[in-house]
Amino acid sequence: MTEDLTSLAGQISVVTGAASGIGRASAILLARRGAHVIALDVNETGLKSVVDEIKSSGASAAYHIFDLGSEENVRQRIKAIEKEHGRIDSVVNAGGITGPTGMQTEDITWEQFLKPLTIDLFGAIWITQAVMPLMKERKYGRIVQVVSIAGKEGNPGMSPYNTAKAGLIGYVKGVAKEAAASGVVINSLAPAVIRTAINENTTEDTMKYMISRIPMGRIGESEEVAEMIAFMASPACSFTTGFTFDISGGRATY
Repeated sequence: MTEDLTSLAGQISVVTGAASGIGRASAILLARRGAHVIALDVNETGLKSVVDEIKSSGASAAYHIFDLGSEENVRQRIKAIEKEHGRIDSVVNAGGITGPTGMQTEDITWEQFLKPLTIDLFGAIWITQAVMPLMKERKYGRIVQVVSIAGKEGNPGMSPYNTAKAGLIGYVKGVAKEAAASGVVINSLAPAVIRTAINENTTEDTMKYMISRIPMGRIGESEEVAEMIAFMASPACSFTTGFTFDISGGRATY
């Protein structure tokens, strides 16, 4: 019988930003595919909800409060998970914030600029650094960094977010080449605008601009993004690394 390479049976999958949106949809789908999902987020209510939903379907999950903006918290939590389970097979980093929207770059304070950089870029780097040694030692790992079309094309009025996501795309490219021969695969996924809580504070003008750039003429759904993430986090994604996959309704075709 041919092996199903999309199956995550027996795997330990860590999902950040799992309390809502893309992270929540990904956690549910990865668990459905057989993984024991460890859901991480700052929102305990959302975490409990997603884990309860996963368990009610007969799948396996646990959760921990997790601050992607704290290097100490990131490294300690990953170390604790590795100690408890002996390994981490895949990481889906879907946590993040948009930061200021609808603002000219000169009107953004450094404090406002730094927060998205810390959570969206530095946090992604910290979690990658934390999981990489054991993944390399075991000669297997899948790391999925959720970036954004904003990191490829830039959205006006969102310079901190654009900068963080563009930086993460570049980081993934270089790290993938470092780890390519080790069995660890790291890729990024760039969605266009998706129907998630992260966009609740995005200005109406910015939302209209982003939707107008999508040939399909609609917002994407978290479940659509999760389907691509599930592939990227599975053994089936075995000969692609350092790449930025797109899920943009036709906005990006490169």
